[in-house]
Amino acid sequence: MQSRKTARAAPAAAHRIRIIGGQWKRTPLPVPDAEGLRPTPDRVRETVFNWLTHLLNWDEVRCLDLFAGTGALGFEAASRGAAHVVMVEQFTPALRQLEATRTKLGAARVEVRRGDAFAVAREFTAAGRRFELIFLDPPYHQDWLARMLPQCERLLTDGGLVYAEAEHALDGQVAPAWMDGWDVLRSDRAGLVYYHLLRRKTVPQNAA
Repeated sequence: MQSRKTARAAPAAAHRIRIIGGQWKRTPLPVPDAEGLRPTPDRVRETVFNWLTHLLNWDEVRCLDLFAGTGALGFEAASRGAAHVVMVEQFTPALRQLEATRTKLGAARVEVRRGDAFAVAREFTAAGRRFELIFLDPPYHQDWLARMLPQCERLLTDGGLVYAEAEHALDGQVAPAWMDGWDVLRSDRAGLVYYHLLRRKTVPQNAA
């Protein structure tokens, strides 16, 4: 899911997107008609998954999509062979659509969880669950990234990656203070969407 823009303002074609690569390439994904629900554009996903494919072995990747929305990111990862994908969503129509798509695809490696992203992340941390890749595409202007990145740090395996979308750049001279513990490996912009691939900074062993 992306920014809190009114879905009704989008053209009718925006209510159906597609998986762009892997086992389920070209499979359509319906987009529920709801305010604030807008999937990551095809062009952005193509770029991001090109980045990821050069950095990951998909068959070893456990993936967590904390704001799943339409499932565009999570199903894309599963289509490319991710070992396991957990999608978290609390909006009921979107949750039902995720479950219907999982059933249609026979996506046994996809787990759909109802709930608030922050609460589920804390639950997974307490349970000791860890992921090689986390997708963060939260609503804009609600400080979700500042809240969620510390949780992601506890959920990632060593060297794990976070994909994050935001309404502003997370790198450069105007990077927010809560990005201090993260390296931006890749970043780009598409229209009003800034998207980034993050990894935790490595602390030198001889650091005080």
